[in-house]
Amino acid sequence: MNKALLSLAIGGFGIGLTEFVIMGILPDVAFAFDISIPEAGHFISAYALGVVVGAPILTGLGSKWPANKVLLALMLWFTVFNTLSAFATSYNSFMIVRFLSGLPHGAFFGIGAVVAGKLSKEGKEAQGIAIMFSGLTVANLLGVPLGTYLGKSFDWSLSFLMVGVVGIIAVLSVKFWMPALEESSESNFLKEFRIFKRVELWLIILLTTIGTGGFFAWYSYISPSITEVAGHSENVVAYAMVLAGLGMVIGNFVGAKLTEKFAPLNTVTIVLTMMVICLSLNAYLASDKTMILIMTFIIGLVSFAISTPIQLLIIRSSEGSETLGSSLNQSAFNTGNASGAYFAGLPIAMGYGYTSADWVGAAMAATGILIAIAIYILRNRQAKNT
Repeated sequence: MNKALLSLAIGGFGIGLTEFVIMGILPDVAFAFDISIPEAGHFISAYALGVVVGAPILTGLGSKWPANKVLLALMLWFTVFNTLSAFATSYNSFMIVRFLSGLPHGAFFGIGAVVAGKLSKEGKEAQGIAIMFSGLTVANLLGVPLGTYLGKSFDWSLSFLMVGVVGIIAVLSVKFWMPALEESSESNFLKEFRIFKRVELWLIILLTTIGTGGFFAWYSYISPSITEVAGHSENVVAYAMVLAGLGMVIGNFVGAKLTEKFAPLNTVTIVLTMMVICLSLNAYLASDKTMILIMTFIIGLVSFAISTPIQLLIIRSSEGSETLGSSLNQSAFNTGNASGAYFAGLPIAMGYGYTSADWVGAAMAATGILIAIAIYILRNRQAKNT
């Protein structure tokens, strides 16, 4: 594997670890700060909000610096604040540090996706982006289960110390393996904002926000679903996270292959349709100890098949401002993270049970399909007018 792409994957591993490990230890974090599980879900939203805010701002600030130096600076920021997360002593301090931890996430993936495409052979851009995202999926396969085990067996803070260690490795790999690159953006950052005039761009951002929110509605509350709905013991959660992670690893590369065969928008529509079906089925099957584990693998696979096609979709729709568009998609993805966790938490807080999160997720994915249809219609109209 190209070492430069591998360094992006290692960075993706750290980002995936910090973003998802909290979902496995959510009850433990809630207990530590003496709050409810839905309230602890606010920490997920705080991190996601940091991603949303940081993606365009940090991308803009770094636009005139070589991309390799920007990626290095982003990883340094990531390492510092994720390590500090382990030392939070209150609800408010943890909220603040989780927000700060999320700031470099979107810019790293946004710039990294464009860099990965450029480092790949012509026609293989989807595979290059998939390699970067493979770090995030492998984090869910190996890192998140290990972090979940440490957090549940010893102390939740160990999960974030682990993130800090991975961050140091990522910093070193970017420093020594990433070649010298050109500026992150070739045009004036303010001029790049002209892409906001494109209706299709807004529709893609909306699709990412709502459609991928369906996955987060389910995944944010996977731990209590496994223990309280299916009746598994606490130690099964770590094994379930392995199944979800394995599904994500496979799904990431399946999505890349589908993208090469069916084009990005077609692949996104197919994946969202499968997501609706799987989340709806899970609402009925979650009480079965065996089926909830099987569905955890399947939903992980289906959900992460969307990563590469949706990233490539917005990069191609942001011609001339690819880096900004790519980072904006990460903002949208994490808005989906925040909104999925929030909206799924509402019926849970109202007493409808943890399977209500599946229905919320299915509804969000279905809305994503409607937005994809709107993009098809827009493209057909534009084709007729040219």
